[in-house]
Amino acid sequence: MAEYCLVGHVDPARLDEYREVHARVWPELLVALRDAGWRRYSLFLRDDGTLIGYVEADDLDEAQARVAGTEVNRRWQAAMAELFATDGAPDEAWERVPQVFQLERQLAQAEQPAT
Repeated sequence: MAEYCLVGHVDPARLDEYREVHARVWPELLVALRDAGWRRYSLFLRDDGTLIGYVEADDLDEAQARVAGTEVNRRWQAAMAELFATDGAPDEAWERVPQVFQLERQLAQAEQPAT
């Protein structure tokens, strides 16, 4: 399963609202994300509005398309759009950040006997 880092931008004037809404994400959206293939999905929010997401998926493009096709996601994106500093649906504004280090993977490689 691949790991992905995503960056978004919440309106700094709306941080408290963003935190409040995400403390109670709609249960039907949680199920839609899970069923679409999102795993270990977490969001981290800095005080300047920088939003960092971490997710694991077999194929994030496919998982995003599957959840984007749900009615609950369309409603959620419409509700969240006003909290973001970007135009359009927030789930379409994610920037992907390439991974350059992963501890367990390098430990496993270091522990392999040299051939």
